[in-house]
This record gives sequence, structure tokens and C-alpha cells, in this order.
Amino acid sequence: MSKIYVFGIGGTGSRVLRATTMLLASGVECKADAIVPIIIDPDTAAGDLERTVDLMKEYGEIRSKLNFDSKKKNKFFKTDIQQTITNFRLPLSNTEDVSFDEYMGVSDMSRENQALVNMLFSQKNLASDMTIGFKGNPNVGSVVLNQFDDSEAFLNFTNEFTEQDKIFIISSIFGGTGASGFPLLLKTLRTSESIANKKYVHNAHIGAITVLPYFQVKQDENSQIDSATFVSKAKSALAYYDRAISKNNAIDSLYYIADDTRTTYENCEGGTNQKNSAHFIELMSAFALIDFANSQKTATAVHKEFGIETDTKEIIFENLGKAAKRNLRKAMTQFLLFEKFMDENDIDAISNVDWKTSRNFDKTFLDSDFIRTLEKIQQEYLLWLTEMTTQQRAFTPFNLHKDKNKVFDLIKGIEPRAVRNAIGIPVTDSNYDLFNNRLNIQEGESKSGEKEQQFMELFYLATQQLVKEKFNIE
Repeated sequence: MSKIYVFGIGGTGSRVLRATTMLLASGVECKADAIVPIIIDPDTAAGDLERTVDLMKEYGEIRSKLNFDSKKKNKFFKTDIQQTITNFRLPLSNTEDVSFDEYMGVSDMSRENQALVNMLFSQKNLASDMTIGFKGNPNVGSVVLNQFDDSEAFLNFTNEFTEQDKIFIISSIFGGTGASGFPLLLKTLRTSESIANKKYVHNAHIGAITVLPYFQVKQDENSQIDSATFVSKAKSALAYYDRAISKNNAIDSLYYIADDTRTTYENCEGGTNQKNSAHFIELMSAFALIDFANSQKTATAVHKEFGIETDTKEIIFENLGKAAKRNLRKAMTQFLLFEKFMDENDIDAISNVDWKTSRNFDKTFLDSDFIRTLEKIQQEYLLWLTEMTTQQRAFTPFNLHKDKNKVFDLIKGIEPRAVRNAIGIPVTDSNYDLFNNRLNIQEGESKSGEKEQQFMELFYLATQQLVKEKFNIE
């Protein structure tokens, strides 16, 4: 089994993992049997982290009821998201309820060392509460994150690592945790002599996405986070990455992404209130992971940037490059159609339809934890899509309305086609009548296996047919 260990560093890491989970739920093809998320973030109560962890656990609950042998067509939830450590999070020691100077033990240092510390760190740095992270200070993060390779979770990762596995690192370059964590982690992976399976880890196929500034925060005199410093921090980090990472071929594939059209978020240093709305940049950073999964290791470092075909403030599928459109449009549309059917119909009340009666999808099954968890993920998917429409550079490929008379008025830029039967006569059914008809005619694996398996196979096959018939997307 091939795995990709995905290190999500800081808040950006969690937000990109959220987008990754949404893409995998929709059935976007990932050429790995499993991804293994490992989140590195000292802010254990961060809203973005908690939301992503809950979503990945729910994903696991759904996938545990399914199988994906060669006969199955269903791709919803196909890629395994493995939880190998508690809450997918790499624990950091001694960061709870301590300031940075307490963490370093400044009071016990010699006078000379205390003077050196005061030269290197500001008084605000030294007084920072480690519980909520590094507040945009990579100099603080570089000290604290030096410890992660000693953790039991990191040692377990290296013990399990095989020659077939890959590693992908997600981080921002303009904050504190990501900017400091990425080079430290990469150096450990490439050079540490104290890890298990070091031959495989040192020579592993490693990729990373470096997220440059794509949002800003409101000015707050009482906050250590100042978005006016984001660009200068990014420039300094890029110069270091070029010198210490790219030119040394320490990385195999390095992806860059940024946007100078920036939404303004609240200035939140951490904790439960740090929960930013989803952004197109995070979606495309997740797509970088998909691209990396499909790539092969090369002799020298490969650098990639993401661009859209047209500079527009409202991005639809037609504005994406060929690879992104090919890989995302069909899957994301199918899953949205699935969500719409579940959300806009009372399935329990639908009667006299073959797709229900022939498979005995009774009230007990439709009220099961499986269906409730599936609906919860679908609601999160709709919320995720909706959040991306609110940004300064919005991602708006779908008409996210609720109208049972316009079910297929769905993809912006594509007029839904009239459906014809095998001899070319227009089909009279429309909207959810047509949807139910397409559910009724599915056969094969949609009628074998456990009910959960049949249900997912059925809706995958029906939405696949509808996407082809209504939008000419295969």
C-alpha cells in the first residue's frame, strides 16, 4: 500500500487539509492508497484545527463502511485518510500555559546568555504565551519546533515509513509556525541520524506547497500579528529557501501559490476564534497535493506555480487550467448533485421508487449513523463552497441555490442540455423526476454488498450519468 504522509503545519496546514478532505470526499482521483495527515500546531484549541480534525474523523467513519475492490465504480471517499496519531496532531512538549521565556528557562541562564537572548528576541516575544502558537514570529517557532522529532508520534511515523511512501508538507511562509516549521522538518527528514528507516526517509520523494500571502488581518495595536509584515517575511524566507532548500535539491517538488487580491480577516492570535472562511488558495494548495501524488521523483528539484487562465475576481471552472478543470470539475459537480438530492428531498418520505424498494433502504437505514454522518459532511461541503464565494477573489463555479425547478442550473458557464433517450426522443422527466429515474435504472454493484455500499455506489453511478447527460462532462 502506498501512502503519502502529509504534514500540515500551522493554521494554513489545517485549512488546506480541510480542502483536501473535501476533494477526496467528492472522489477527486489521488494516486495513493492513503494519505496520513500529521498536523504540527502548538495552538491545540485553534478553530481551524478542530474543524479539520472533526471533518477527517467523520470522513473515516463513512469510509470504514465501504470497500473499493475492482468491481466497484464508486469514487466518493475512495482515498483512505488514516489516523495514526491522536487527533491527527503531533504533540509538542512543554508549550501549555508557559511564556516563551519560561519555555527557554531564561531565568536560569547566565547573565551573558540572558543578554544574548534579549538581543535575539523582543520583550513581546519573550512574554508570548506558547499555548496559542507563535503569533507570526518564525524566530520563536524555530526554537520551539526543534523538539518535534523527539516525540513518540514522529518516531512512530519513521518506524512505519516504507520505500513506496511519499511525504508532502503544507505551510505558509508569512506567519510563524509554517515559516519556521517547514525548513526544520525538511532538514530532519533529510539528515537526521536518530530516526528509524532513515535510508527510506532520507531518500523519500518529498514535495511541499509554500503558501505566500493571500489574506490580511485587521490592524490591532494589541496584537503581535501585523499583516504589513507579511510580504517582507515572505521575501526573507524565499531567499533562505532558495539558498538552503532548492539549490541543495533538498526538496523534489516545491509548489508556490499566492494572491495579491486579499480578503481581510479578523486579527486573532489563536484559539477557538481562529476559524477563517475557506479560500480558493487553500483549494488549489490541496490540488498541489493531488498533483504531487501523480508525479514521479526526478533527479533535480521541480518548481511549480499555480495560475488561472483569466485574471478575474470570480473564478469558475472555465478560468482554471486544463489539468485543474479536468481533475476537479466532474468530481465536485457529482458530489454537489448528491448533496442537493439529500438536502432538498425527504428521502424517507419518497415512495414508490425502485431504487429504494429494490434495495430495502428502509427507515432504519435512512435514520442510521452512517446517513447522518454523510449528511453532515455534505452540509460541510456546501458550507465550504459557500465560504469560498465570499472572498475578495471568489471561487464561484456553482449556482448554490435551492430550487427544485432548477436542479441542473448548476454549473456556471454551462447550459444544461435536454436529455434524449436511446433513439433520440427527448425525455419528459426533468429535475428530481429525472434524478429519480436515473437512480432507478442503475444495476450492477449498486445492488450488491452492504446497504451503505449499495447507497454510495448507486448515487455515484446516477450522478455520473447525469453529469454526462446534462453537462457533457465525462
